[in-house]
Parts: sequence; C-alpha cells; structure tokens
Amino acid sequence: MLTDLPNVLTISRIVAIPIVVLFAAWGSPQTDALACFLFILAGVTDYFDGKLARSRHQLSDFGRMFDSIADKLLVGACLMVLAGLGRMAYFSLWPAIIILCREILVSGMREYLAERRASLPVTRLAKWKTGFQMTAIGFLLAGDGTGVLLGMPWLPVALIGAVLLWIAAALTLITGWDYLTTGLRHVNLS
Repeated sequence: MLTDLPNVLTISRIVAIPIVVLFAAWGSPQTDALACFLFILAGVTDYFDGKLARSRHQLSDFGRMFDSIADKLLVGACLMVLAGLGRMAYFSLWPAIIILCREILVSGMREYLAERRASLPVTRLAKWKTGFQMTAIGFLLAGDGTGVLLGMPWLPVALIGAVLLWIAAALTLITGWDYLTTGLRHVNLS
C-alpha cells in the first residue's frame, strides 16, 4: 500500500530529487550544504525503507520496483547536475560515467532476468559500493564552500568527494563484472 511507511520513504526520496538539484544549482555555500544534507537524508531513507518493510512484513511490488528506481534517479540526477554545472573536476567525470553505465547495465539485466524468473541479488560488495558512492556524492554536493561555511576552509571537500567517487567506480567495475557474469549464466547465447 502506498501509505505504508517504507513506501512513503521511497516516495520521499523521489520527491527530494528536484529539491536537491535546485539547491545544488543555486550554488551558494548555504544551498550546497542544504543539498548535501537533503541528499544524506534521502540516502538514509534508502537504508530504512527496506529494513522497515522486512521487519513490518510490508513488502510490496511497489517497494521492490520503486526502491531501486528511486536510488538510480537520485544518483543519476545528482551526478548530472554536478557535471552539468562544472562542479566536478574533469577527472571525476570518468567514474561518474562508469557508475551510470553500470546502473543501466544492471537494471537492464534485472529486467531481462525477471522475465526468466531469475534474480540478481544484491551482494555485500555492492552495498559497500553504494556506501562509497553516496558518501562521494554528498561530499561533491557540499563542495569546498561548505568547508568554508563550517569554518574549515582548509578542508578539500570536493577533492575528498572525487577520491571517494573513484573508489566507488572501482567497486562499481568489480560488482558490475560479477553481476554480468552471473546474469550471462541465464542467457541462451545460441
């Protein structure tokens, strides 16, 4: 049911996307901090929606479908706004591209495998990848202006975000390869 708390949390993540993008596009240290805070809050809902759904026995088709979609929309929109506004160093575009390509690949494989009644379960390493990815995007949204705002102008917030994004991209390649090889086992190549 749409009013179950886990589904409300998933919907709230989708609703947060244009607000995060708007704050990031505004580009002041204050709105960057707000974008980061709202992004973190949205990321936390990702953790709790599934946990609550399982503990309350409120698993639903809506939740199974939109939880993954909400995550990909949030990550994709944030990476695109950061890239589009030049808020990422050039060398950070490559891990962003890797992350987006892997998300599309895994989504397509899951859709195909669902038709064959096969699944592609989330691995522990994929959860670590998501953690690094979300943390990196949070730092990139915050930007160096947030360090200044917090009285720490020496803190290289954007650089920390870029390094974390590269770590996330490395984990993305590893988990993407794992998912690809697992998925191909269910494909008839003849």
